[in-house]
Amino acid sequence: MRAAELSELAAFAAVARHKSFRKAGEERGVTASAVSHAVLNLEDRVGIRLLNRTTRSVSLTEAGELLISHLDPAFGEMAGALDALNRYRDTPFGKVRINVPNSIGPFVIGHVIGPLLKKNPNLQLEINATDRLVDIVDEGFDAGIRFGERVTEGMIALRIKPRIRLVVVGSPAYFETRPKPETPHDLKRHLCIQNMFPSGARYAWEFEKDGQTVSFQPTGPLSLDDHELMMQAALDGVGLAYVWEPRAEKAIASGELVQVLDDWCQLEESLYLYYPSRRHMSAGFRAVIEAMRAA
Repeated sequence: MRAAELSELAAFAAVARHKSFRKAGEERGVTASAVSHAVLNLEDRVGIRLLNRTTRSVSLTEAGELLISHLDPAFGEMAGALDALNRYRDTPFGKVRINVPNSIGPFVIGHVIGPLLKKNPNLQLEINATDRLVDIVDEGFDAGIRFGERVTEGMIALRIKPRIRLVVVGSPAYFETRPKPETPHDLKRHLCIQNMFPSGARYAWEFEKDGQTVSFQPTGPLSLDDHELMMQAALDGVGLAYVWEPRAEKAIASGELVQVLDDWCQLEESLYLYYPSRRHMSAGFRAVIEAMRAA
């Protein structure tokens, strides 16, 4: 088989996997137009339409379904053969893509990056930091980082970090005119910065003490989906913020922020590095796993 024909098949397989010419192009490092041209060439060569295309969607024809059913195992075997060669290299190489929540990324993986790349100069890390709920398989990531209760069923999960918690903080200036809350119920009398998911949905502040749980839906003049901005708003006296403790600890230690309801703020579920399979694991990905385990 000629190289051009193999490239056309690989382009078609990428489109079939992502149901998108744009995502297929991103995976292959080419433009969506180049992927479309390759698939058209393949269809012309075999004389059968393999994809149904509209301005909004891409789907497989019956012939396309048949072809991909044969291509997937074949490409899997080729990837496995190439991956086996990694064991004969002295250092890991290639690209490893990881998805991590933006709100916890800096203190979960930030300190791992430098030593990992220094030890493995042929490794390329691509880290996507977003609090959007991501399907790592659908979007082409090697692994993701999430709290235990959010790890997709069937994934291999490696605990990577001691448990952390969300805490409530406000500036000294804010508390000059308002009493510190003693229970979560007292928050109703305070200005609270609302936490948002990237989708725009607000999420509640969760508290627990002596077996009693309280879910508080904050109200206030400001809603944010970024913990760094929440921190800054709290420092500016806008209101109380509900942020990850490692992000706020320096400001608390310096007195720039005051922590309240400490005994009501409990540890979250453990964090996990998760991935779909141990099969065909590259040396580069194994290096990432070992670095996260060591950290």
